[in-house]
Amino acid sequence: MNQNKAPWYFLLLLILAGEAVFVLPFVLPRVFRPTVLDAFGLDNVQLGLCYSVYGTVALLSYLFGGPLADKFAPRKLIAAALWMTALGGLVYGTFPSYTVLKILYGYWGFTTIFLFWSPMIKAARVWGGPTSQGRAFGFLDGGRGLVGALIGTLGLLVFSLFITAEVAEATIAESREAFKYVIWVSTGIIFLVGLLVWLFMKTDHVAEDEITLKKITLPQIQAVLRLPSVWLLIIIILCAYVGYKITDVFSLYAQDVMLYDQVQSAQVGTFLLFVRPFVGVLIGILADRTETTVWLVISFVISFFGSLLFAAGWISNSSTVLFFISVLVVATGVYATRSLYYAVMESGRIPLTLTGTAVGLISLVGYTPDIFAGPAMGYLLDASPGATGHQHVFWMLALFSFVGGIAAWYYFRLYSKKKTIN
Repeated sequence: MNQNKAPWYFLLLLILAGEAVFVLPFVLPRVFRPTVLDAFGLDNVQLGLCYSVYGTVALLSYLFGGPLADKFAPRKLIAAALWMTALGGLVYGTFPSYTVLKILYGYWGFTTIFLFWSPMIKAARVWGGPTSQGRAFGFLDGGRGLVGALIGTLGLLVFSLFITAEVAEATIAESREAFKYVIWVSTGIIFLVGLLVWLFMKTDHVAEDEITLKKITLPQIQAVLRLPSVWLLIIIILCAYVGYKITDVFSLYAQDVMLYDQVQSAQVGTFLLFVRPFVGVLIGILADRTETTVWLVISFVISFFGSLLFAAGWISNSSTVLFFISVLVVATGVYATRSLYYAVMESGRIPLTLTGTAVGLISLVGYTPDIFAGPAMGYLLDASPGATGHQHVFWMLALFSFVGGIAAWYYFRLYSKKKTIN
């Protein structure tokens, strides 16, 4: 499909939708993790198990939602996903019991993955065309980061406005009341974005016919599974996604180790969200000008060395500058890998019309960190409270960054531009 058939606002709407759909299950707990734990009466393991329920439902949703994206236009699936996710926000804002919360996360695993994930990736690949995959996915992830940062900042503002006492002295009931308004505002934004997608994220019928299939056959699925790029992307995405999940603990690190209050720790989470758009846009431009797979390798290397800064135990509450530098290094590596791993699908010779099917198969294993990363981090943090538990979490990040870097290097060896031309 010609890139001109998808205008700039198509990508803009995709960016808005791509982050809005994950605000309730992921962005708010990332920015307000200490507040979420207190307001819902959870410990780290229990929150991790909510993510596990999400990941378990998502596992099947990836598999069956992928082919769905190859049969229907992205606009319809994405809008439906946003509206259904917003409905979950109405339940979330009542601060349900732990059992209901786990059911809610399972519901979100369906709405955000089965109806949404593969259509978003396919739409971005269509927009990028054969020459701008780095920009397409760099702008998508960077833009999603900016949207997340703006929503996180808005949430922080709403929380600060409605908290009725000094933050450090606020009771759980007061924090819960303020956080309720954050949830309502976020839910309204998600619904509105769904409406914008439905009304404006359109392509002509000819373009839709070019990127959809009437029927997905078993031989087509087998052909996708025979591609080495698919198997390498499974490893790459699994390792990169563990890194992304671990960024959830930075706001908690700020509270446990740096001794920040709830608002200050939430500001650390928001700072991370503002790093993401800068990294996504920059790495996308660099990748298209040189070679995407090279930058994917470099990104894993940055993530590896950044994780060692935390794992070594060098960062304490008296080293504020080192703390923010280290957060910046880790975030740069993690967000860069996240921006690029789908951008290499074009060089890996994965057919455009089967993008949804390929993404579904890759995601089936690649996103299993949704199941195991949360409980693993929760166990490491609760088993060794304080700085020691956080060091163990970052050793985990170092290990996965190393393995992901090896897989990315092998992908580069197989699918470098020089070899593709030959």
